[in-house]
Amino acid sequence: MLFNLLAGFAVMLLCLSLQAVFVGKCLRSYAAFKDARPGIETGWEAYCLLALVMLVMQLGNLFQITIWALLFRLLGEFDNMKTAIYHSGVNFAGLGYGDIVMSEDRRMLGPLEAVHGVLMFGVSTAVLTAAVLDVLKQKVAAAKGDDRP
Repeated sequence: MLFNLLAGFAVMLLCLSLQAVFVGKCLRSYAAFKDARPGIETGWEAYCLLALVMLVMQLGNLFQITIWALLFRLLGEFDNMKTAIYHSGVNFAGLGYGDIVMSEDRRMLGPLEAVHGVLMFGVSTAVLTAAVLDVLKQKVAAAKGDDRP
């Protein structure tokens, strides 16, 4: 069990670092877009900006699911990557279908990935919420005739 915890925490640390990179990239891209266009004039521009933020954060989550799946394959839990990614996605999302299970020796990795996934979806939600609030703030300021972003 100690090996599973150490392997799980190592993957969590790797994934947390990866998510930090995606958050940084997302925020830098968001700021660059806003600098290039000081005022978001249309609903379409705001929609595209928020969709981009959501896609970048989701891409980060998908990479993490794949990293967990690679761990499961390295440990010999699954014969193919397709099954490993499916199982990892179910764990990461906290669904816990139970239609595919890991061996008794490795089953502790499932809850570890689920806890990690919930945290990462929370991070993604926080980034998207910050972007939505920023767009709304800018829209309200524009409606009041205030030129400050």
